[in-house]
Amino acid sequence: MQQRLLRSFSFRLAFTYMALFGASVLLLLWFIYWSTAAYMSRQTDTTIAAEITGLSERYDIDGLAGLIEVINERLSRKPTGSSIYLLTTAINTPIAGNLNRWPTALADKDGWLNFQLENSGRSKKEIHLARARSFTLSGNFHLLVGRDIYELEETQQRIIRTLILGFAITLVLGGVGGFVLSRRVMKRLEAINTTSREIINGDLSRRITLQHSGDEFDSLAGNLNTMLDRIEELMEGVRRVSDSIAHDLRTPLARLRNRLELLRAEQEKTGQDPDLAEQAMTDADGLLKTFNALLRIARIETRQHSEAFSETDMGALLHDVVELYEPLAEEKRQSLSLHVDADVHMQGDRDLLFQAMANLLDNAIKYTPPQGKIEITLEEQADSGRITIADSGPGIPEAERQQVFQRFYRLEKSRTSPGSGLGLSLVAAVARIHGMTLRLEDNHPGLRVLCEFPTIRTTNINS
Repeated sequence: MQQRLLRSFSFRLAFTYMALFGASVLLLLWFIYWSTAAYMSRQTDTTIAAEITGLSERYDIDGLAGLIEVINERLSRKPTGSSIYLLTTAINTPIAGNLNRWPTALADKDGWLNFQLENSGRSKKEIHLARARSFTLSGNFHLLVGRDIYELEETQQRIIRTLILGFAITLVLGGVGGFVLSRRVMKRLEAINTTSREIINGDLSRRITLQHSGDEFDSLAGNLNTMLDRIEELMEGVRRVSDSIAHDLRTPLARLRNRLELLRAEQEKTGQDPDLAEQAMTDADGLLKTFNALLRIARIETRQHSEAFSETDMGALLHDVVELYEPLAEEKRQSLSLHVDADVHMQGDRDLLFQAMANLLDNAIKYTPPQGKIEITLEEQADSGRITIADSGPGIPEAERQQVFQRFYRLEKSRTSPGSGLGLSLVAAVARIHGMTLRLEDNHPGLRVLCEFPTIRTTNINS
């Protein structure tokens, strides 16, 4: 179920939507980080630039002594603050400030330096990042003004962690939401598929259950149910017409045959040649057989799966079929063998299964040449059984192997040989209501018919 869900279109659609949504959220979070971090960095640079301007103006007014006084005053107000000041001579000898030497970092073209503070001035020594700007005063004095950006870095890292966590939560919630949504969609689709499989297996009365939610699935189910009602109505109409034609024609054909039999008896009494009457009776028998087969197929296709079903021993059934056709095979000098590897039982209608196996064996005997070989095998697999009927006849071309199960379809286009083309159609109808799978393969030479069917476990009462 999980693998089917992961391969489903609804899950792929939900996953694609989640990926697009995640990319949008990621882009939005990146923009938030960029705008927030950039704003904080700009505020720091603006503050430093304003301090440099103020200190430069104070130097111009009060000279070096006034500048030193302002620097010492600011440091005394907040000795452990984040502000950084350093006033040096031309050879970088410290005069005032809270740094003991000029940073070794190189300034960029705008005079900005990014360096590490070896001593932050707090209770314990930590390595903090600092950002400062150098300025050369008249008299060849150097002034460095900056700020400890430890808190700024911490804030930015906290923002990054928060955004990553938010993105991860978004992905998790999106994944869970996509899984739940896909599961609901799969459940609705599986209900439609289950009903469709039951209809394919012959139960045209099945309909898709509506949820009465008014959504697209209910609309689809309603349209499908309406279409199925129309199809069932048309199929029932065709079936009624077919049954009516078969019944209406079978009765006069039976009367015609009876009259032909009386005519043949009368000709025999008068010494006339009864061959014409005999041929007419043979034709009438063929027509009656065709109509009886059509009616039987129609009755099989309209039956419910469980009607007249019982536990059937397939090995015993095949023994009976082979015993019935052995004389015909011996008459054609054919080798007919049966191999039953296991005690295989299935739930089904024994009469219909017997008729289907008899039709398959009859076809094999009919098309296998004299001295040919026919093998029937019954095998038990994991949860199923398999019957194989292999012959050494001409076989069936691969392009026509599915068409031979259609009514009246015959490989012989001239249709001069006996037969109506309904034998395999009856087999297909029986297989359909029993859940059997029919497959035709090449036997090199000849044809191999494979019938796979669900089995049931038998219980030994004496054990």
